[in-house]
Amino acid sequence: MIAYTTVAVLTATTYVFAGFMREQVCTYMCPWPRIQAAMLDEHSLTVTYNDWRGEPRARRKERAEQPDAQHGDCIDCNLCVAVCPQGSDIRDGQQMECITCALCIDACNGVMEKIGKPKNLISYATLKEYEANAAGAKERTSWRSVIRPRTIIYFSLWSIAGLAILFSLLTRDLLGLNVLHDRNPLFVRLSDGGVRNGYTVKILNKEPRERTFRLTLDGIKGAKMMASGSDAVPSTSLRITAKADAQHAFKIYITADPANLSSASTPFRMTIADTGGDETADYDAIFNAPAN
Repeated sequence: MIAYTTVAVLTATTYVFAGFMREQVCTYMCPWPRIQAAMLDEHSLTVTYNDWRGEPRARRKERAEQPDAQHGDCIDCNLCVAVCPQGSDIRDGQQMECITCALCIDACNGVMEKIGKPKNLISYATLKEYEANAAGAKERTSWRSVIRPRTIIYFSLWSIAGLAILFSLLTRDLLGLNVLHDRNPLFVRLSDGGVRNGYTVKILNKEPRERTFRLTLDGIKGAKMMASGSDAVPSTSLRITAKADAQHAFKIYITADPANLSSASTPFRMTIADTGGDETADYDAIFNAPAN
């Protein structure tokens, strides 16, 4: 029983904390509220509480006790607050936390149906429409509030941004290569006089299929390499298989004759090529050797 109670308390605490963090992230970290506020004007459709119709609000019990009092349509059920992902009260006016999900509209319309009142106590409306209706005039939003120079410019800018993102996704490289030199030791002198360096090679395969690559190096005459733990004879190239949508990391050793090195830090290039296609990736690295 104690264990069950503990689990229940921890679960409830987790949900409360998760909800609190969600609201704080949406309020303080998400850029959309700031962007939305900067783009709105008096002709923009937003979620609006029509307080000229809903106030003064009163619960059903208060209405029954005071049948002659002047009451608005809002029965103060707080359902609009309960369904709001941000926990904000639309009846307090426009708020930065509002993400215009319109859940409060649906909830309020359901309540209005049950109590026999007209819908759209909370509705999509423009500031101009709200002010006109509050003054007693009957005004409805037309298509001109949606299609006008301001919205066309915004739509064009967002379309350009979306197309740029789509282009970058379609043209991105599907193959990546990264090479890390061993820090200690920087090099090892072999018994036959050769010099060996160790590297960690990382191949990033961004395609949803397994691919085989050939790794080669250029810039050091006669240099040969071998994979760590392999019994194969060192050669000028290696055949590597990388899983789909994954990074494949492995250790290699490169051996070179000091006579073929131009300096204590000789630059060279590693290249991987897809054996089943024409895609390649390069990485410029350094081969370390004893100073002459």
